[in-house]
Order: sequence, then C-alpha cells, then structure tokens
Amino acid sequence: MARKDAPPRWDRKMQQRLARGEAAALGELYDRFASLVHGLAHRVLGDERAADGITREVFAHVWEHPDAYDPTQGPLRTYVAALTHRLAVQRLHATETAALARGGPGTTEELENKVRHASVAARADYIVQSMPAPLRDALELAYFQRRDYRQTAADLAITEDEARRRLRLGLQLLSTAHDTAAPGAPPEYGGAA
Repeated sequence: MARKDAPPRWDRKMQQRLARGEAAALGELYDRFASLVHGLAHRVLGDERAADGITREVFAHVWEHPDAYDPTQGPLRTYVAALTHRLAVQRLHATETAALARGGPGTTEELENKVRHASVAARADYIVQSMPAPLRDALELAYFQRRDYRQTAADLAITEDEARRRLRLGLQLLSTAHDTAAPGAPPEYGGAA
C-alpha cells in the first residue's frame, strides 16, 4: 500500500508541470479526467449545459491554481472529483436559491434535500468509477443485468465465493456514499479536514 507521503508519480509530475504552466499538461489532464468531471457535474446538476460550465470551471481552476493540489494529500483524481463536486453543489444551491427568491416552487427544506440527494448521487458515481474494475464489473452485472452471485461468477469466470466477496466489497464501498463522514474522504466529500 502506498504511503500517504508518497503520491503516485504521475500525479506529482502533473502537478509540477501545471505549476510550470505547461499547456500540454492541461491537455493531458483534460483527456484523462474530462469525462469524470462532466459526469459528476451532470449527476449533481441534471443539466448538460450547466455540466459543461462546471467542467470548464474545474479545469480553469486547476490551471490557474496548480498549487492548490497537494500530491501528499491524495490522488489527483480525487482532488479533481472533489473540486467538481464542490463547484457543482455550489452552482445547484445558487441556482435553486435564486429560483426560490423569484417565487419559484418549493421550500428551503426541499432545496436542502435536493442538494443533499444530488451530493450523495455524485459521491456514489465517483465511488463506482474509482473502485477496482473487478468490483465494478461484479456490481454492474448484479445491478444492471440483474445477475445473482452465481450468474455473476459464471459470467466473470470466477468462483462463487469470489463473486460474493466482490459484490460485498463493492456494496460496502458504495454504502459510504451516504456516510457524510466517510473515513479517508476529502472534506468536500464529508471527510475530515
């Protein structure tokens, strides 16, 4: 297991290249994380154009503030996802608050519930995208294709015990999306600062 003070080499190098102002680094970062950023923003906001705007904001922020990411605090992917989550939730809150102020339907309590549900959904999406492929594959078979653990084992050519283990671990990871104080989560995802 990697030590907390030894960040992945790619993350460290990318942060250094961004700090030097290498435009090619921003392009590589975009290529690697744009679908993650857009997907999380869309999940929170439910609007394609708003998600496009958040995607631009996230990469502009990373470009303008490369030192905001500290490689010793965790993977760059987590930092980018947390930044996306924070900006999207802020945008949703601002948009919905403005709609309420204009006399739109709903109450402040309904607004907070909407923001909370969007936040949990975004965390769940990030968890699924970040989990190891064997766990994600097992969950996708069980959830989307309605396979039980025996069918999942056969489809993945693994033992039934291994299928149960993968499903259990995947579900345990996914259950932390509702936990606002999940251990190891960045502050934007409810973890300790």
